[in-house]
Amino acid sequence: MKKRNMMYILLGVVVCLFTFSIMTLNNNINENTVTTSSASVLSNKKIGWGIKRNDNHEQPDLGNSNIKLLNNYDGIAMGNNQDKYVYLTFDEGYEAGYTSKLLDVLNKNDVKAAFFITGHYLNSQPELVQRMIDEGHIVGNHTVNHKSMPDINDEKIKEEVMNLHKSVYEKYGYEMKYIRPPMGEFSERTLSLIKGLGYKTTMWSLAYDDWDEKKQGREAYAKDKVISNIHNGAIILLHANSIDNSNILEDCIKEIREMGYEFKTLDEFKQ
Repeated sequence: MKKRNMMYILLGVVVCLFTFSIMTLNNNINENTVTTSSASVLSNKKIGWGIKRNDNHEQPDLGNSNIKLLNNYDGIAMGNNQDKYVYLTFDEGYEAGYTSKLLDVLNKNDVKAAFFITGHYLNSQPELVQRMIDEGHIVGNHTVNHKSMPDINDEKIKEEVMNLHKSVYEKYGYEMKYIRPPMGEFSERTLSLIKGLGYKTTMWSLAYDDWDEKKQGREAYAKDKVISNIHNGAIILLHANSIDNSNILEDCIKEIREMGYEFKTLDEFKQ
């Protein structure tokens, strides 16, 4: 009887040690590694997109490792250095009253842009989204709630992307295929997941601090930031909640064209 009790005690100890080891292993999986649904382990190290500008309209340094990672998952950030093509994009988290004017300017100057919208924008501005589509612009996915994707799990990312995708398709019969990660933040895990959802991650190579509505009334500054940093293959990011952008857009389009650049759509993107 004593031997049997001893065996039960030893068996209990083994089970406890095994359970503790599994718990410890799970706790040691930190934010830099996340097991995906495909059972592979990809880095979830958060990457915040950055640009190191160059002078004389030379292409900026986007970071070799970041570009390599983006390219591995068919993302885009900047076109080739041979063609004088530029690609105009806007982020639309919410409507501040300037998008109609932006669309008027684009229509007048025969420029097609891409507008990356959130769920809030879709629900609050359906007529403007319809106008974007009707006038030949690209509507891109900026997720439902504009959450940093490395901070949320696979299933939540799918919901953030595909719920907006489904809503746009149901409302307009329009199927989105480009996505801009909220806050410009991504990881290898999120890039892989986004590609698997049929989307092309779209970053940028030209931007300035236009998103802050407290930093408006700087039209000369805004125009200089765009014109002085234009370069071959530029994917231009502007925020549509900036009154300065609505006021300088036409002048910028004209000057960029006078410099010999052509505006192209993301569908015409040349790597």
